[in-house]
Amino acid sequence: ITYALQEPEGAERLRQAAVDGLVGLIRDLCGQAGAPPEHIVDVVVVGNTAMHHLFLGLPTRPLGLAPYVPVESAPMDVRARDVGLSLAPGAFVHLLPNIAGFVGADHVAALLAARMDEADRPTLLLDIGTNTEICLAAGGELFSCSAASGPAFEGAHIRFGMRAAPGAIERVRVLEGRVFWETVEGKPPVGICGSGILDAVAELRRAGILNGRGGWQENPSVYRTENGPEFVLVPAEASGLGQAITLSRKDIGEVQLAKGAIAAGWQVLLEIAGIREEEIAQVVIAGAFGTYIDVGNAVALGLLPNVPLARFEQVGNIAGTGARMALLSRAERERAARLARRVRYVE
Repeated sequence: ITYALQEPEGAERLRQAAVDGLVGLIRDLCGQAGAPPEHIVDVVVVGNTAMHHLFLGLPTRPLGLAPYVPVESAPMDVRARDVGLSLAPGAFVHLLPNIAGFVGADHVAALLAARMDEADRPTLLLDIGTNTEICLAAGGELFSCSAASGPAFEGAHIRFGMRAAPGAIERVRVLEGRVFWETVEGKPPVGICGSGILDAVAELRRAGILNGRGGWQENPSVYRTENGPEFVLVPAEASGLGQAITLSRKDIGEVQLAKGAIAAGWQVLLEIAGIREEEIAQVVIAGAFGTYIDVGNAVALGLLPNVPLARFEQVGNIAGTGARMALLSRAERERAARLARRVRYVE
């Protein structure tokens, strides 16, 4: 949003980048299916409110200034050619509704796929990312909010953080003071992704190497550097980088910020709905990060509610599932519109 507002032609560059990305995806999918793009008659697009506005060429200034209100929230059906997509003559792009400035059509698609409107017991849905969208279904009502959780669980703002690519540490265990790790595809470690970061913090806390405030306790693997104490996860001789892979106090702080934002989000929704934590019957965890996390460690850190592990379900890209449902059924698109109107948005 800042780029769109401050750079000349910034919004148009971002719009074109989004269109180019879609064109590339359509070309790839058509190649796999053996069907030309000119045969496509319907497309469904879901995303956060900012991407929705950029894609349609709508003003983004209201999203960058309080009270962060979208220019358009209603579902929209636009001709594909009007947004730069060369598909079948008369093809339409269907955009699901937004709910608020920080809760967009991707959240609506997730609610659609999770059947949150049909939940007969308290159900919590978390789609974890840089912005974590959270919904609580309770007492026949739907409450949603967005938590500015930041990019730590996507590997950003962490010194050795990275996405879940080959060589990324994705699992960490600390046993009798020794650190054991697993990497994506079993490659030599070159960094640590979100699930590994979460594991590392939980395991170090459990082992007493981290205290309750995120500070280091005395330990042979904690070394003092010019940037402060750091814990060595992987020694240089075992690293694919040729140097040690470490965690710093700043890295721990990024995890604390993310955890605090997400936990505050679902706790506020519980308070508003008058639901106690132990009354949550199901917790649905979505998003790329949510697919791979160790739920037990997330609960231990307070990131997720402290309920029995059997109540958790990890569902992956549930927004994509909702988009597919909306693509295949006009009735589902209409249901998505009703869902969005039912949601009580919580700042």
